[in-house]
Amino acid sequence: MKSFLRAMCGGALILSLSLSARAEEVAAPKGEVLLTLSGSLEQTNVDGTLQLDQAMLEALPQTEFTTSTTWTSGTPTFKGVLLKDLIAAVGAKGGTVTLQAVNDYAVTMPLADVGPEAPLLAFLMDGETMSLRDKGPIWMVYPYDSNEKFRTEETYSRSIWQLTQIIFAD
Repeated sequence: MKSFLRAMCGGALILSLSLSARAEEVAAPKGEVLLTLSGSLEQTNVDGTLQLDQAMLEALPQTEFTTSTTWTSGTPTFKGVLLKDLIAAVGAKGGTVTLQAVNDYAVTMPLADVGPEAPLLAFLMDGETMSLRDKGPIWMVYPYDSNEKFRTEETYSRSIWQLTQIIFAD
């Protein structure tokens, strides 16, 4: 019954996030805000931004993959939302996306570089939430082991951890 209720709530969130710009604002998060989106968005919920908590992220389509990284030992399994799915859900537009970490480290990339299989906005590593000390709350990762195109300096520099803000711009 609990999983049924979660699926129903998740479906309602996805529906509310994918409504047209004429729709009312998305409900404000009830839990701790993990990610704030701003800029060219169709959906907002707090002061012209879209703030998402863990439950809201979990309600979006989920992707999981296992890959080694240059920053971890072994091959952890990452779970989260593909950036392309988040963009579609919130109606983000523009030519660039800037991703910013807690420590003000920022990466700007063309929106056209967002692919069908990566990057992933991971909020779970090996089934556990990631603390700030462990690259959380969100780490943008790629399936590095799946294709050599994900093992470049550019991709590594975009693998931003402690991600808290995403800005969509023209």
